[in-house]
Amino acid sequence: MNWYLAVLKKYAVFQGRARRKEYWMFFLFNMIIAFVLGLIEGLSGINPNGGQSILADIYQLAVLVPSIAVGIRRMHDVNKSGWFMLIPIYNLILAVTSGDAGENRFGADPLAETVS
Repeated sequence: MNWYLAVLKKYAVFQGRARRKEYWMFFLFNMIIAFVLGLIEGLSGINPNGGQSILADIYQLAVLVPSIAVGIRRMHDVNKSGWFMLIPIYNLILAVTSGDAGENRFGADPLAETVS
């Protein structure tokens, strides 16, 4: 949960780097929250047709900017421009790739900062 809150605290920070753990924990919590909102909506009868979840849509819209920001910071960790987020399969490969050890052109190694 701390990783999720750390991303929200950096709501629109597009500079710097994000560890794999920070990125994927944020992704995981987003999926869990969207699922729970859809479940609540289904059980309460807000959306009887079972179509697109309105609550999950509102939530996803609220975290759109932090999602883009952490994705760009994740690309920075592998020493790539944030624009690589727009390349469909390659961005997934970069997101699971280990970040550059030490400092790169986007800043200090976030893994080294947490270890010391």
